[in-house]
Amino acid sequence: MKYISLMDCKTTDNEAFRRYGRVLEENFPDIEKYLEDKTSIPEEGNIYIASDPKFEKLKSYDRIKKIYYGNLDIEFGYCNGNNKRLNALEYHMGSEINVACTDFVLLLGDIRDIENDSYDTNKVEAFLIKKGQAIEIYSTTLHFSPIEINNNGFKCAVVLPRFTNTEIDYEGEGLLFKNNKWILTHKEHKKLVEAGVKGRLVGENIELI
Repeated sequence: MKYISLMDCKTTDNEAFRRYGRVLEENFPDIEKYLEDKTSIPEEGNIYIASDPKFEKLKSYDRIKKIYYGNLDIEFGYCNGNNKRLNALEYHMGSEINVACTDFVLLLGDIRDIENDSYDTNKVEAFLIKKGQAIEIYSTTLHFSPIEINNNGFKCAVVLPRFTNTEIDYEGEGLLFKNNKWILTHKEHKKLVEAGVKGRLVGENIELI
């Protein structure tokens, strides 16, 4: 296990973040309020909802759909939880927008560093995302669950092209695991290993302390 602290994390205004994404110039208070009022953090593990119909009735849904996705069909969901470790990395065709409803850390990599369906965790970079920030994560960026800070859990809105992360009805090739979800996992993440994820993270798993 490789342990890191907040001192090891860069901020989104660091030049290094430009490789992976960008900070949007606007905030989405209705998204923050929905997650604060209508969702909870589980006692253990994470909860991920790909598409929440009530969430998708917010005014921000139409704006994000038109301005940031060129009117493509999108899904509004969220990931809340208590994660502390890297465990896996995934990517999608199409950017992902996250709205931070708490502070959290993202561990990011670049798909161009994948070799033979493997990725070296030594190349991962850690970034602190502040409450209220809206960020775009590029389709070339490897990412996974947010990581909580100070054992307080996290809440994160997740916007993606419609049907991303839903079950596929055929056997995916290579790293494809679900609809629009290519993923690599560390051997320590038994659940994904047992589920048949083919891509592998080599090197040490990473934990925020």
